[in-house]
Amino acid sequence: MTERSARPATETPARRLTCARCGTAFGCDLSSECWCHAETARLPMPTSGGDCLCPACLRAAAAVARSGAGA
Repeated sequence: MTERSARPATETPARRLTCARCGTAFGCDLSSECWCHAETARLPMPTSGGDCLCPACLRAAAAVARSGAGA
């Protein structure tokens, strides 16, 4: 008997990323099930070719942005 994947064939598999700020490896699911979907911190996507931040760096960057220290 052949086992089927838990994901439908049409879904994109999770990406493994490395945070540009701290080097931590983390997953990006590219779906509403990704960790960031439920995250309250929001930042604009980087325009300089960067990628997502890990959960800790996203929260830290959002805190700086909220405090106005990043301006």
